[in-house]
Amino acid sequence: MKVARWYNNRDIRIEDMPAPSPGPGEMRVKVTACGICGSDVVEWYRLPRAPLIPGHEIGGVVVETGEGVTRFRTGDRVFVAPKVPCLACDSCRNRHYPVCAGIKDRLPGGFAEYVLVPRALVDKGAYRLPASISDDQSTFIEPLACVVRAQALAGVVSGQRVLVIGCGMSGLLHVRLAKAGHCSVVAVDVNPFRLAAAARCGADRTLAAAAQMEEVTADTVFLCTSALSAVELAWKSVDKGGAVVFFAVPGPDKEVRIPINAFWTREIRILTSYYCGPPDIDTAMAHLASGSILVDDLITHRLPLAEIQKGFQLVMDADRSIKVIIRPHD
Repeated sequence: MKVARWYNNRDIRIEDMPAPSPGPGEMRVKVTACGICGSDVVEWYRLPRAPLIPGHEIGGVVVETGEGVTRFRTGDRVFVAPKVPCLACDSCRNRHYPVCAGIKDRLPGGFAEYVLVPRALVDKGAYRLPASISDDQSTFIEPLACVVRAQALAGVVSGQRVLVIGCGMSGLLHVRLAKAGHCSVVAVDVNPFRLAAAARCGADRTLAAAAQMEEVTADTVFLCTSALSAVELAWKSVDKGGAVVFFAVPGPDKEVRIPINAFWTREIRILTSYYCGPPDIDTAMAHLASGSILVDDLITHRLPLAEIQKGFQLVMDADRSIKVIIRPHD
């Protein structure tokens, strides 16, 4: 089978490897679609594990099951989570699923024609797709679930003022989810193409210039870009009793200074949000299945596996792309 092996953002090679055969409790899934996540192009995050086959936003079809698999049959359309928590440790009992120490098995990279789903993911991380969620829409399940979790952690409720800084795909999902929850939303980006997308997603106001931020205050600020200038905007814009959520983070070589004295007297919360848990996946799938969160208009590119290098470049350039989907069998 064909796979895309990532060495760095400008060196992604289409290679051959044997198609996997499932053992007991496992299943082989034909990847029908896999989205390129913004984190896939963050080299400081990925390079320590290179070379690797990336891709964790997948939808597929079960083509073979191993002995003992009863939940799924050949032909089932599925979404498979990249990893699953144990659901039994203190972290899981406190709903901190992303930091579960019991996470061991992970989904092999989805930029491949097939993936072998390990037993733990078959048992607790695989979901049958309803007919109302298309193959392309299935690539939004994991990122939308991460957005669902971030807004829950921040305590976003109806009527709040939400500021989204960075209008890539995740930022736009934040806009849509906040609007679905009856919040007022201001979206900020330096890219006119993405600001126009934020307006289509329902943002009440879009801003490109930092100077205009003087008049914006928000109950919750979602940082969906790694730019240090965005962090400074967040500090200036969060209101008393509010929260700043780092959904994206600057590189480890960057220093973030927190105005802690000012925040102390104003009771500002600073949160980080990384990944999601099973309840968030359930909520994301319900949104997509019902159409309460629309995503088709966020798809700007669909490419075959052979053009994945072009796909990564589109995501890195970020000037004319939002959601780039790789379809390995096209």
